[in-house]
Amino acid sequence: MSKYGKAAGKSVKSALHREKRGTLRSGKGGKGGVVTNRKQAIAIGLSEARKKGARVPKKKSA
Repeated sequence: MSKYGKAAGKSVKSALHREKRGTLRSGKGGKGGVVTNRKQAIAIGLSEARKKGARVPKKKSA
C-alpha cells in the first residue's frame, strides 16, 4: 500500500502550482510571507492534505 493517497498528491500539486504563481503564503491563515522554497511548498501541501483527512503519514516530532 502506498504511503500517500491520491488526494495528498493532488494537494501537494496544487500547493506547488500556487508557489510557482507566487500566491502561496506561509503561516496560520496565510498571514506570513510568500513561499519561495519548493520544500516548504510541499510541506504546506501535505499539511493541507492532512487537515482534509487524506492518507498522509504522521509528522515526525522534532
